[in-house]
Amino acid sequence: MKIKNGFVLRSVGGHSIVVPVGAQTIDFNCMITLNETGAFLWQQLQSERSSQELIEALLAEYEVETAVAEVDVARFVEKLQQAELLV
Repeated sequence: MKIKNGFVLRSVGGHSIVVPVGAQTIDFNCMITLNETGAFLWQQLQSERSSQELIEALLAEYEVETAVAEVDVARFVEKLQQAELLV
């Protein structure tokens, strides 16, 4: 899975914001705010990644237990899927 084309992550006033660009602005007329971990996972999803690869990246970057990383990645991916941001 990876992030669908037409969405970019921007830093605005110290916050990480996902905004649509180009044709995506027609159908997706909102912004998504991400915390530090969400922004990290978003960056990972610029290339094709599996859930397991996201978990491994999270474990390598942050001091977090495996079970917590698994739940966090599953929730993040689910939210992106609900917003139709993944291909």
